[in-house]
Amino acid sequence: MNIKRIIWLLLFCSALLWSGINPKDYQVWFLEVVPALIAVVVIGATIKTYPLTPLLYILILIHSIILMIGGHYTYAEVPAFDWLKEQLDLTRNHYDKLGHLAQGFIPAIAAREVLLRSSPLVIGKWLNVLVISVCLAISAFYEIIEWWVALSSEQAAESFLGTQGYVWDTQSDMFFALLGAIAALFSLSRLHNKQLERLNG
Repeated sequence: MNIKRIIWLLLFCSALLWSGINPKDYQVWFLEVVPALIAVVVIGATIKTYPLTPLLYILILIHSIILMIGGHYTYAEVPAFDWLKEQLDLTRNHYDKLGHLAQGFIPAIAAREVLLRSSPLVIGKWLNVLVISVCLAISAFYEIIEWWVALSSEQAAESFLGTQGYVWDTQSDMFFALLGAIAALFSLSRLHNKQLERLNG
């Protein structure tokens, strides 16, 4: 195992360990961090047969840490965003919007990579349309999961949903995922292309 993989794993495990020490609610913590756990299992199982670009590995780690922070405090009570709420006189803690922005930003590069490497698609408008569609589908499915949790567990529902009384929370979550996906395609496509060339070359 090379040094970059060791550092990645150490950062992931350190964040997970911190996140799991006395979180506000262990059920909510598990629900929030389980996507990161699934991601690390998939990476471990495919790292030799289907290695990813360095960019995507970094983005997955960042997204995992965002999930772990949200799991530890709950998305409605992350202290740094409580401070922002007070300083900017906001009506709610907006950490969940960062999470949903990442829910579009990181999957956009993941979807782009899989589509370019495993399908006949080439770089162009249709690739971008499909990447954005995949991100919106992921976001919508996550909202459905939140709905299922709310129906099955009233105790964990409020902390997991993190709506904070905002009636349009579900729709705004998906909108932020859309913004994240578009931002990723605009800002990272060129770098991603170079890394894909090196990976394939």
